[in-house]
Amino acid sequence: MPKRTASLRCPTCRKIVLGSDPEFPFCGERCRLIDLGKWASGGYVISTPLNDPETGDYSHPNAENKKAN
Repeated sequence: MPKRTASLRCPTCRKIVLGSDPEFPFCGERCRLIDLGKWASGGYVISTPLNDPETGDYSHPNAENKKAN
């Protein structure tokens, strides 16, 4: 039985891209740069606050700042 190569759609243009393609998961350099530009301009954001228990940094306004002793 032949081994199947993973594939998915390019996150920018939705073209099917094989896992063996050199630009994977993008279909090409153009789509890779478009995606990078969205990150750089703030087009993508993390929707939930991050809580770091090691530093006691709680970014949610209702969370208490607890520091590990």
